[in-house]
Amino acid sequence: MKQKLFFAALFGATALPSISYAEDSLSDEIVITASRLPQSLNQTIADTTVLTEQDIRNSGAADVPTLLRMMPGVEVVQTGGLGAQASVFMRGTNSNQVLVLLDGVRVNSATLGTTGIEHLMLDDIERIEVVRGNVSSLYGSEAIGGVIQIFTKHGSGKPTFTASTGIGNLGTRHLDAGFSGAVDDNSFSVNAGHVESSNVSAMNPQLIPGVNPNNNGYANDTFNANIRHEFNADHALSASVFSTRGNISYDNPFNAAVTDVNNVVENIDKYSLASEDRLNDTWNSKIMLAEGVDDSHDYLNGQPQSRYQTKNDQLSWQNNFAIAKGQQISLSAEHLRQGVNSTVLFTQTSRTVNSLLGGYVGSYGAQEVQLNLRQDRYSDFGTANTGLLGYGIGFATHWRATASISNAFKAPTFDDMYWPLAFGYQGNPNLQPERSVNREAGLHYDAGNQHVDAIYFDNRIGNLILLNAAYTTVVNISKAQIKGQELSYSGDFGGSHLKADLTFQNPINSITGQVLPRRAKEFSSFSASRDFNSLNLGAELRYSGSRPDINPVTYAPVTLSSYSLLNLISHYTVNKHFNIEARIDNLFDRDYSEAYGFNTLGRVIFVGLNYTQ
Repeated sequence: MKQKLFFAALFGATALPSISYAEDSLSDEIVITASRLPQSLNQTIADTTVLTEQDIRNSGAADVPTLLRMMPGVEVVQTGGLGAQASVFMRGTNSNQVLVLLDGVRVNSATLGTTGIEHLMLDDIERIEVVRGNVSSLYGSEAIGGVIQIFTKHGSGKPTFTASTGIGNLGTRHLDAGFSGAVDDNSFSVNAGHVESSNVSAMNPQLIPGVNPNNNGYANDTFNANIRHEFNADHALSASVFSTRGNISYDNPFNAAVTDVNNVVENIDKYSLASEDRLNDTWNSKIMLAEGVDDSHDYLNGQPQSRYQTKNDQLSWQNNFAIAKGQQISLSAEHLRQGVNSTVLFTQTSRTVNSLLGGYVGSYGAQEVQLNLRQDRYSDFGTANTGLLGYGIGFATHWRATASISNAFKAPTFDDMYWPLAFGYQGNPNLQPERSVNREAGLHYDAGNQHVDAIYFDNRIGNLILLNAAYTTVVNISKAQIKGQELSYSGDFGGSHLKADLTFQNPINSITGQVLPRRAKEFSSFSASRDFNSLNLGAELRYSGSRPDINPVTYAPVTLSSYSLLNLISHYTVNKHFNIEARIDNLFDRDYSEAYGFNTLGRVIFVGLNYTQ
């Protein structure tokens, strides 16, 4: 409790005195993920954070996990260096209870239920919107903890060529090039990049004996392209392709020999075709046909071992209606087919989901209302109904209070339901979805360049899918309750920029009373930067409290120690075409652990050169 009070006091000392300097108007940043309707960020009821293209560029980060680590309510656990498997715990929920969308398309593995965000490099990304809290009523399964929507780069303005290159320690190399813009009624963007690093050994042989002590390197190739044609002001057709291929070496403590070499090659692909039509003054329609693919190949000493390819084939039709000033309705229908192609002979390899959903957002002076209802009909286990009711009210000057209640679900994966009998274990086709109810309340201050958010949340999750006592199958036996508070602040003072966030949470198994693994009860981040004409200098400080975990070989319980890390960032603008960036992660070379037995990177230095035509 003393530590909690200390961090809250530190946050208050950083943020609250700054409010007296605020004079600008409210933010008008437009977001869509919080309600699936265009809204000003200061009118959203769901707790939402936006990372713009400028934010991404200023971070100097290479990949999505690095960015997410600096967000309130988000913990990222990685089993090694760049490209190693990354798990996202949002507000204490499991990593398979967070939905990741790529331009609105599901690209998650239907066997694991998670998305390989470790292979998503930032050169191809224009914007990220993160919504914390239950939003299954908007997006369906997996959204118990929230939604991370990643928007790839799109073209606009004069056609422009960009390129970047960089090097760092640990054998890190980076190269990227792109061309984007608009000509007449056509806009386009094409981008390709390559990243590689020798990393470090993924596992620590002193903690996990018998693993190969060699460095576990990583290589990534990414391609992104899209084109959009506007027939007139009311009708447009667009197509996009995204493909990233990551090749990561990893350690396996169960190999026959310490010299054995394991690696996984994983492709994440997204294809989409969309028609956007303004049918009259009040009716906007969008039809999208898309496919998201996760294709993973495992190798031992260069020889193929297993393959898991899953596809999410999606057809959606969304209709937005402006029914009155400040009031919008959305009505949508979606069809999803999930399929598995694997060397493992699953007892069932496909299923379909048909969904109907409706939403309403309305502004009544100082008040906002949001209502969402959704029904998902699965071909294998039946129906899931979800809803959200939210309310916000402005008071005093620049202050706003929000409250919401919502429920969500996570469908069982193909691994959960259809894994064949092997090694004494088999999937359970009678599983039901995990379900949750979330209540939250928030207090917000927004005055142009000064923002403060304080959120309280209480998420209760039932029907959790876990191994039975005999370790022969999985059943719906567990429950969890996650209560917590998030405090966040951002402010600009001329050429100075500050951000801070604190998260206090108590993610427990309701049956055993134990804290959920790899989740801290408190974690925080702080960043500050300063502009000096053509030079910008910045620093990031990140802290995580202690976390429970298990030994991956013996399954004995262990405790991971708390840690704090300091990163430095700098940008120098040479001229209108060239700029230089440098980033140092873990400046003091701290030895810390995100997952027991797995190494993390020590001090990492990277220097890059960027060119814009």
